[in-house]
Amino acid sequence: MRLKDKVAIVVGAGQSPGEGTGNGRATALTFAREGAKVLCVDRDLESAQETVKMITDGDGYAEGFRADVTRSDQLKDMVEEAQRLWGRIDILHNNVGVSLAGGDAELLEITDEAFDRCVAINLRGTIMACKHVIPVMRRQKSGAIVNISSMAAITTYPYVAYKATKSAMIAFTEQLAYQNARYGVRANVILPGLMNTPMAVDTRARTFKKSRAEVEAERDAKVPLRGKMGTARDVANAALFLASDEANFITGVTLPVDGGASVQTG
Repeated sequence: MRLKDKVAIVVGAGQSPGEGTGNGRATALTFAREGAKVLCVDRDLESAQETVKMITDGDGYAEGFRADVTRSDQLKDMVEEAQRLWGRIDILHNNVGVSLAGGDAELLEITDEAFDRCVAINLRGTIMACKHVIPVMRRQKSGAIVNISSMAAITTYPYVAYKATKSAMIAFTEQLAYQNARYGVRANVILPGLMNTPMAVDTRARTFKKSRAEVEAERDAKVPLRGKMGTARDVANAALFLASDEANFITGVTLPVDGGASVQTG
């Protein structure tokens, strides 16, 4: 019960179509298992409510909320809803992001519309969610924010908007940590590597007209640790640590969860 009596907002608590569990859903389930009351936020309310049901079926506490991260007013409403339900906000977890699904492409192929869409979803949404939750956490003199970037930020990655926005996420989180440390508010960022999630695997299978097994094999072969991708649970466990009081003296940190990809050489 590492999050006992804490209130958490998980943005992106639903998931993309496909096999297995996504990072956002896994994190919401993990937070609830560890005692948090969780507001499961997603633009697809039905998907968010599926996560809520998984939590409540396990005797946890959760509510669903619909918000499109490209709408700052809806993110403001999200924060107000968490306060209305439980009176405080201890954790904000930002897990929304798109690449190929948002029209991302290589430099010579990307359109203005696709680039703007990815920026609005991947970066602006996180910044605006933080904008609305920070005043609450400052008043409380406590809070933990965990943002999800990607190993794409610091390794070779062919698609422009995802790499640019996920790189910016690191810089923003560092700024957030520094400017709010005096208020007792922590902010850290996780860099998932190659993960076996619906967004990462099933989206690529559909886009490139390959089987899921083919995409899995190609991605597994690139992972140094055991030659297997990570799972959403690996990201959720890292987020749990950073959100918990065990990480009480940790802020401004960039944490790769990547099976050793970031230290691979040659």
